[in-house]
Amino acid sequence: MSLSTRIFVALGAGVLFGGLLNLLAPGWVEPLDQYLLQPVGDVFLRAIQLIVVPLVFAALIMGITQLRGKGYIARFTTKLMSLYVVTSAAAIILGLAVAFIVRPGSNAEAINTGDAAAADQGYSLVEWLVSIVPSNPFEALASGNLLQVIVIAALAGTAINLLKDEQTRPFLNVVESMYEIVQKVLQLVLKIAPFGVFALITSVVATQGFGIIGNLAVYILGLILAIILMIGLYILILFFAGVKPKIFFKGFASAFTLAFGTASSNAALPLALNGAQKAGLQSDLSGFAIPFGTALKRDGAGILQGFNAIFVAQLFGIDITIELVLAVFLSALLVSFSTAGVPGAGIIMMTTVLTAANLPLEGIAIVAGIDRVTEGFRTLLNVFGNTANASLLQQWENRRDRKMQKG
Repeated sequence: MSLSTRIFVALGAGVLFGGLLNLLAPGWVEPLDQYLLQPVGDVFLRAIQLIVVPLVFAALIMGITQLRGKGYIARFTTKLMSLYVVTSAAAIILGLAVAFIVRPGSNAEAINTGDAAAADQGYSLVEWLVSIVPSNPFEALASGNLLQVIVIAALAGTAINLLKDEQTRPFLNVVESMYEIVQKVLQLVLKIAPFGVFALITSVVATQGFGIIGNLAVYILGLILAIILMIGLYILILFFAGVKPKIFFKGFASAFTLAFGTASSNAALPLALNGAQKAGLQSDLSGFAIPFGTALKRDGAGILQGFNAIFVAQLFGIDITIELVLAVFLSALLVSFSTAGVPGAGIIMMTTVLTAANLPLEGIAIVAGIDRVTEGFRTLLNVFGNTANASLLQQWENRRDRKMQKG
């Protein structure tokens, strides 16, 4: 079986086993989760995270230096950011629209909101913008701050392009060798991917159970519906842009399944980079666009923030005005670019959106318990959106090349 098929089978087996464990042997759940499931899942995630930073660092430097003298970097960045803003805005609008239609807050009246504790305050947008620039490159690499790693790699790649080849060739040889070594390590780590995904999904289902859906069923199903609609919109856009869906899914299927199983965009990055060529992307473009998108592109976070803000307003009986919707939209758009690609990051960033719209932070505590139920779907959308935008950029560049050849 292919890797994507094995991961998908592991997902299904994990849901089934976790559900049976929760229903038939609840006394076994805690010790099994503490001493087996969670440790196995954590080891797999840590092994993937081990690869991400050196892979992104090497891939970006190689991608930028391959574009030496072609003037592609500024053009790629401008085009990607324009695509990101448009598609992220569409995701947030979908999240808001679905929340207005299904009214998840109005269907969760049985929840005792008075007992909910307020969530901790998250980072402000200004603090996030300042934090993009690292003060210590070694600290950024050691801590795995992906956005700072991208800034370091971009600066290093640009500096290499400005120097003579004989001055930079030894360093580039090291980077290229690092990339090949990391690729081989990745192949070894992926051998345990089905076991890691099985452990992670079993842990979630066994500890939380299907009964958690309860009062928040409309919230969960509404959020998943918005995500499915956004994926459908992407498929339509890709089709009309000239991307063949079969080739696209063939290239990125394993990245999608791993993203769903681990709820980590960072974990899916190595597989997305590996599948880019199968999906019809050129190596210089994918080496730049996919790591860039992994750090910035979060459609799932955008949908979550918009949907959740309307949910909280409905839950607490707050009038939903045009000013409130605009505040949610603008703050969610900015937050969607600043959410980390790790499990649980969406909950932390909710504070920024709710504060911007003057909504109660107690709403975060209400949905925190079920966040993991939908997190896999949101992460799947994050990776889908990132790879879809990279494919759209490839089509954009192909059209430009054809026009230049004719002209």
